[in-house]
Amino acid sequence: MTITLATRPTIVDRVFPRSLATDIALIALGAAATAVSAQLVIPASPVPFTFQTMAVLLVGATLGSVRGALSMLLYLAVGILGVPVFSDARHGIEVVFGATGGFLLGFVAAAAVIGALAERKWSSHVVKMFASYVISTVVVYAFGIPVLGAVAFSGDLSAAASLMSNYLIWDALKAIAAALILPIAWKGVQAIRR
Repeated sequence: MTITLATRPTIVDRVFPRSLATDIALIALGAAATAVSAQLVIPASPVPFTFQTMAVLLVGATLGSVRGALSMLLYLAVGILGVPVFSDARHGIEVVFGATGGFLLGFVAAAAVIGALAERKWSSHVVKMFASYVISTVVVYAFGIPVLGAVAFSGDLSAAASLMSNYLIWDALKAIAAALILPIAWKGVQAIRR
């Protein structure tokens, strides 16, 4: 039995057998990878530069829509329950309701979106992977900027959007890296499976 609802497997399904135990382990590993990447921080206020978004989107693209979203829900749950998994080793419900909380909630939707695109083989092509990363980053921003504006800028969305424009180069570099990583991994898996 598997919790995967995808009819088209992602790269991880080419490597591991599909089972409930495998799905649970992969979901936990995805949450752990996101937690580790959140600690790779370049300080900035109120939103730090991290590798967290890249991990979220690679997890979603690797695991698929359902497992990717569940992995991010697990990541949020563990952080809310007090494990210091959010950036700068923060934790607790107050982080989710704070200035960066919208980004954290956006991770769930973004993992589902990029996972759905990966299930359609977007992760095996450089240009499609880049496009899926951009689309999913827009999803993260769509959740994050309104909350950032409400909490840190007294409802001023334009100020929040202006602040986030400073992150576009950083996100573009991560998109390029992601666009190279998974297509190369697909080629490696295909070579091994022959």
